[in-house]
Amino acid sequence: MNARDHTLADFARTQATLPGARVPWLVSARQVALERFAQNGFPGARDEEWKYTSVAAIEKRAFVAMSPQSGHDQAAAALVEQFALTGAFHLLVFVNGRYRPTLSAPGRLPAGATLKSLAAALESAPEALEPYLADDRSDNGQTVFGTLNTAFMADGAYLHLSRATVVEQPIHLLFIATQAGAAGALICPRNLIVAEDGAQATVIEHYAGADGTVYLTNTLTQIFTGANAAIEHYKLQQEAPQAFHIAGIHALQARDSRLSSHSVSLGALLARNDISTRFAATGCDATFDGLYLVDGRQHVDNHTRIDHAQANGTSRETYRGVLDGHSRAVFNGKVIVHPGAQKTDARQANHNLLLSRDAEVDTKPQLEIYADDVKCTHGATVGQIDDNQLFYLRARGIEETMARSLLVHAFAGDLIERIRVTSLRTRLEQILLARLPQGERIRELS
Repeated sequence: MNARDHTLADFARTQATLPGARVPWLVSARQVALERFAQNGFPGARDEEWKYTSVAAIEKRAFVAMSPQSGHDQAAAALVEQFALTGAFHLLVFVNGRYRPTLSAPGRLPAGATLKSLAAALESAPEALEPYLADDRSDNGQTVFGTLNTAFMADGAYLHLSRATVVEQPIHLLFIATQAGAAGALICPRNLIVAEDGAQATVIEHYAGADGTVYLTNTLTQIFTGANAAIEHYKLQQEAPQAFHIAGIHALQARDSRLSSHSVSLGALLARNDISTRFAATGCDATFDGLYLVDGRQHVDNHTRIDHAQANGTSRETYRGVLDGHSRAVFNGKVIVHPGAQKTDARQANHNLLLSRDAEVDTKPQLEIYADDVKCTHGATVGQIDDNQLFYLRARGIEETMARSLLVHAFAGDLIERIRVTSLRTRLEQILLARLPQGERIRELS
């Protein structure tokens, strides 16, 4: 049985246990998505968007959708203790894609804020989710894995903020993978964030897994911001070393809204992030920051897209990567200025630091401009540690290993310092220092 037929058979086996199995519009949406997958199959070398990222390793494995109660809370509790952030958070924990209330601590939310599992929302009020899930307006059809997520989505987080609602404490969505099953687990979370006019919140989407497990996380997050709303979104990927991680984050912004997206990729054997936003009205603002630290034979692929569809929009995008060993990275960033989107101000940059001669980067920043009154720039760099900078430090008595570590720390730390959530910034700083040969000494000097 080939990978496509196996996936279709697995859906037939599990569809009755998926949330909303009796909700007509959701059943229809799942079926349409599955038919699209059946027609297109997995992407191959001829698919331009997947030209540098092969999913052959995913096709070869017969990943199986997990049952509703799969996973052991004892193992999950240990992982929650390991990966949960310190401080005051609204914490929702998902184990193998399913919400675990006994491990969560959502706390008290302000009036006007709804935070619950997607499965619970589909059970209690499916009509509230229909405008967003029945029509994947924010997906843009960028990846076939988005259609698979629609077919197999089992649970995730649902956040709805009514007009002018402000959630002061960050919301931490922690997704834990504890077991792979005999054939490897297919985990398909779906997160939905709806912020009405003037609403504000900070959301941390965090993926982690137990060492030694092989599984596929295929996740999709939709963000809808109303007029003057502001969403600060962080995604931290710390999957198990042999895991696969495919993710989509797609936003639709209304007038004068602000979206801040910070993506950090650290784990997984293969990781792919598709992140996009569309300015559906004037005055929108988006910031896309990304950091990837990979080594060994890890492969990470970041595809971003910012659609300036209306006038007076501003976007800033900075992605940085540090690669060692035989690792490989792909960056494809598109900024599209549509006809009529005058007064657009867009800047995009991708910088990569290679610590090994065997590491490789394929980078392709892109600007497509169809308006004449705009200010747009883009650029990319790929290189090793600057010899002049290294000489400067060596000339001041700093031995070579320490000098190299200091330069790597400064390169990656520039993006870490932009993270406004203190405990998350501290956690990433610790991870970075742990990967550097002289990290402990740098910590002492800080």
